[in-house]
Amino acid sequence: MSVPPSVVIAGCGDVGSRLALQLCQAGWQVYGLRRDVAALPAGVLPLAADLGEVECPPRWPAAAPDYLVYCATPASSDESAYRALYVDGLRHVLGWLRQRGQRPRRLLFVSSTGVYGQQEGEWVDEGAPCQPPGYSGQVLLEAEEVALTCGWPASVVRLAGIYGPGRRWLLSQVRAGYRVSSEPPLYGNRIHADDAAGLLACLLQVDACGGALEAVYLGVDDEPAPLHEVIAWLRGQLGVSHWAAESTVRRAGSKRCSNARARALGWVPRYPSYREGYAALLEAAAESPR
Repeated sequence: MSVPPSVVIAGCGDVGSRLALQLCQAGWQVYGLRRDVAALPAGVLPLAADLGEVECPPRWPAAAPDYLVYCATPASSDESAYRALYVDGLRHVLGWLRQRGQRPRRLLFVSSTGVYGQQEGEWVDEGAPCQPPGYSGQVLLEAEEVALTCGWPASVVRLAGIYGPGRRWLLSQVRAGYRVSSEPPLYGNRIHADDAAGLLACLLQVDACGGALEAVYLGVDDEPAPLHEVIAWLRGQLGVSHWAAESTVRRAGSKRCSNARARALGWVPRYPSYREGYAALLEAAAESPR
């Protein structure tokens, strides 16, 4: 009987925990690295650590993990927090592996489609130029370079706007009468948290079975959509009839990201568009006790 693959998920929060559960169900040995290990799902091996530390945590696995998934989330959105977590934190974890003389089979670094700067609704794939207008995308690009030049096989997964249970910003805005302009259309890209975890699991399983992986993948659903269409659909589902006094747009980018490369591996999103994903959220909210 072959030994099941092992993985350290560094930054085992929402998406990381969903990934951990999927891999545990598939028989993997899963270590969840975070400060508060009490919040880890059952079955995940706790690995208490601070990504800001240079020295390897004492409870680091004695045997080299087959895989490292780096999917940490910064505590705040300022530039120093981004750099400390994505660039310095990643370097620290890679340093921990080197301190222990360990070499994983592959690193997966979770990045964002925010590394793209397109604003005219262009179609974007993994080969499109990355010219992020703000520091968040610029820092992520720097971290991607750290990952891809670490000396071990590595892939970057650029996730679009993640939504799902506990991520209700857009629903709250719609209930408040959120108004966006329809001309020119502001295209957005998204992925349900379960599908984000499912894509990461798919990549790991393909690699574990000897399949070839590319250096970069986009993690998005099948249907980039203009924000005003999403808002209109949600207004209908929620029965909202009022409008806010002024139009509000929180972000300036407008692009349509393709998931063709990820789908070519056999990954299929459970929620192919915002309609299925948000319908599931609204159904769950309706069924939950008040």
